[in-house]
Amino acid sequence: MVETEDAVQRRSKEAYFTASQGQLIWARFKKQRSAMIAACVLLFLMLSGIFAPFLSPYNPTIAGKNDAYLNGAPQVPMFCDTNGCSLRPFVHAVERERSLATNFRWVTKVNEDQRNYVYFFVDGWEYKLFGFIPMDTHLFGTEEGFVHVFGTDASGKDIFSRTFHAIWTSLQVGTIGVLIAFVLALVIGGVSGYYGGWIDSVLQMITDAVRTVPAIPLFMAVAAFMPPEMSAEERFFYISLILGLIGWPTLARRVRTHLLTERNQEYVLAAQLCGASSGHVIRRHLLPSFTSYIIVDLVISFPYMVLSETALSFIGLGLKDPVNSLGVMLQNVTSADVLLNYQWYFIPVIFFIALVMAFVFVGDGLRDAADPYSDNNK
Repeated sequence: MVETEDAVQRRSKEAYFTASQGQLIWARFKKQRSAMIAACVLLFLMLSGIFAPFLSPYNPTIAGKNDAYLNGAPQVPMFCDTNGCSLRPFVHAVERERSLATNFRWVTKVNEDQRNYVYFFVDGWEYKLFGFIPMDTHLFGTEEGFVHVFGTDASGKDIFSRTFHAIWTSLQVGTIGVLIAFVLALVIGGVSGYYGGWIDSVLQMITDAVRTVPAIPLFMAVAAFMPPEMSAEERFFYISLILGLIGWPTLARRVRTHLLTERNQEYVLAAQLCGASSGHVIRRHLLPSFTSYIIVDLVISFPYMVLSETALSFIGLGLKDPVNSLGVMLQNVTSADVLLNYQWYFIPVIFFIALVMAFVFVGDGLRDAADPYSDNNK
């Protein structure tokens, strides 16, 4: 039995009026092409960061460096060369030798007569997937020699492996910072907006004081007190903690503003007359009333956290080697020598721009989808 056009329209209207808030937001979000494309890019980058050890053919630390290929150009797997074609992709081997033209300094020479064939799902360096699953299988690699798809840096470390590990590190720092800021914003903004009065005045004074703290001088002071022997894990924790402690005031202000408006509504008064505690009213009635906006703020806060970590690491106040982060890798592109001779150092910059722009477009799309009065929803 074929439905008539009126029946289809009536059914779609019924589905619209009975849909939950999350379903309405998703329906509006799907209509925005740029936001959907950005969401796919963001999902790809997040998955590549999560599975970075599996995707990386070599250890991104100093233990996985290739001493015979320093500042090496990207090696693109090929199927044909001057010696013929092959069904399996390969790269040419490289050799180091002293050259008379460079006063007997070491130079890298490509040996076009020797092929290093690329295989998939090969065994390599050991790692723990998701932090607890021991594995040594990698997506691709060679039985002999190396394959560096994005080239190598000055120490011979594989830029391809470092890039995906750097994405994961920056995402971890952003996640921890956003979660800390999220909890502080909900607690401080919720208490300030619900109780008002002198409590609101005191908390707003604290909020304004935190907002006026300059980030760069703060990190300079923290970096001065960090001992040189501090481990990479400890530095990672402190950077994430500080980013979260200075990133909550904006969201706290929004939570406070919403609660000041909603605390006198009928459903709040009904809950209070039934004997509900203040914490129960805030947690079960007020905060869920604008959950979608909180989620949007979280997504929008991510790029700023990633940008903060990258900027601090770039100027030497954040993470440092042997930690692989986007900011640490961007430190290598500041010299004119790199710009003129080693342009493949800028490949991580492309991933960094894609990550930040994906977060921005997804956040804007969610913000428009969560706003029932947006022009895009008419």
